[in-house]
Amino acid sequence: MNLATKTGDEQSDLLFVNFNQDCTSLAVGTRTGYKLFSLSSVDKLEQIYDNESEDICIVERLFSSSLVAIVSLSSPRKLKVCHFKKGTEICNYSYSNSILAVRLNRQRLIVCLEESLYIHNIRDMKVLHTIRDTPPNPHGLCALSINNDNCFLAYPGSNQIGEVQIFDTINLRAVAMIPAHDNPLASLAFNAQGTKLATASEKGTVIRVFSIPDGQKMFEFRRGVKRCVSIYSMAFSADSLFLSASSNTETVHIFKLEVPKDRSDSNRKDRPAEQEPQGWMGYFGQALKSSATYLPSQMTEMFNQGRAFATARLPNSGMHNVCALATIQKVPRQLVVSQDGYLYIYNLDPNEGGECMLLRQHRLDGRAGDSPVPEVTPTDRPLTHPTSGTSYASSVKKPESSVVPPGKAWESSKQGAPPLSPVCVAPGHVIGSYAAVLKKKGGPQDVSEPLSPSCEIDEILCDPESQPYQELEQGSTGEGEGTGLGHLRLDDDNEFPPMTHKSD
Repeated sequence: MNLATKTGDEQSDLLFVNFNQDCTSLAVGTRTGYKLFSLSSVDKLEQIYDNESEDICIVERLFSSSLVAIVSLSSPRKLKVCHFKKGTEICNYSYSNSILAVRLNRQRLIVCLEESLYIHNIRDMKVLHTIRDTPPNPHGLCALSINNDNCFLAYPGSNQIGEVQIFDTINLRAVAMIPAHDNPLASLAFNAQGTKLATASEKGTVIRVFSIPDGQKMFEFRRGVKRCVSIYSMAFSADSLFLSASSNTETVHIFKLEVPKDRSDSNRKDRPAEQEPQGWMGYFGQALKSSATYLPSQMTEMFNQGRAFATARLPNSGMHNVCALATIQKVPRQLVVSQDGYLYIYNLDPNEGGECMLLRQHRLDGRAGDSPVPEVTPTDRPLTHPTSGTSYASSVKKPESSVVPPGKAWESSKQGAPPLSPVCVAPGHVIGSYAAVLKKKGGPQDVSEPLSPSCEIDEILCDPESQPYQELEQGSTGEGEGTGLGHLRLDDDNEFPPMTHKSD
């Protein structure tokens, strides 16, 4: 989650937090660089890399490989693709507007601007397709499936209602438009198999799950009826059996995706007499279910909506956060990273559900010592932060920064600054723009049109100083012999196990 585009807190050092695709590591961007953490243990948050450089507002890691895509707050239009183990830059791209989000899997890398989406082939970083003139998307809302066979992209189809556009990034064509909600979208999430998509609107009371690519509604869950909330994040479990959703309240809801048992009249004939409703309450319940067919459609839908299977309570409310469902040490866990600078780890009972117990909370600033687990009361009121530790923002408070936020950079470009075009840049080279070739009024770019010869990736690959990103069979080259592509296998998550950063 890019916190720099969502809050105006210039005193906070935290700019970005997000989990990688399989929830095995955590990426954190700050005003002084970025960090990568391993999520292999509950008791310890192991830092595997620390880069002290510029202000990083986006950092996305490709599974457990050494490939990271980063964007800095001081250069919000430039995307850098790096090999963090070697500390080298593979390539960089510049765009005509601020980069709001980056999504990647083993096939594609997606760059989301406010009114356009760029689809790159991750093996050579060529631009394969450009989706232009999308509805205004100021928060960079989009989701990319991590499955190679169902490599779909989801993004808002309207900024007035909750339409979802589904795009096939392999065959480069639109496949479906899902009318998900009456209100504009607030959150999107694919399951690991790319067969389900969870959606939530700005109203935040109902979460729906659709099958992909046909767009049929499969599940509908009610998060609450008392108040409208802002859904910040949603995440499926690896087996697609659970879906968690976090918001600006202190409660994280976990839903179970299971089809209710068949209770048709034909099955009732086979039931023993003792299973028939007994007593006044039993008959009242049966009458209520039968009368639901005569109620208005809104009331009938509410009766059919599922409720939360489990909940986890944060020690505070109102702070932006990112949630994930992961298996750590062979036990399902609910993870939440909050803007207060902590990672919260809860235990999830997959059979009974209920209230999830907070196991540990870890600081994200790299300081030794984790705060003790606070006592969480079962209320629906905002809770205070534990007094045993100071907040992350206050502990790293710094003087006002002189960096230009992405919004200001965009405004300056609108007031006369020449727009940048997406070009692939290598050190020591001046490469011409291919924006004119990509740009096509009235719709997405026709991918059959060739790229400008001046932007051929081969020119970059020939430069030994550019750390080029070559084809998968050859590898990402570096200095010295024996540093070919075999050192960066995108299909091998165990290629670079958790390690400590070396200064060399």
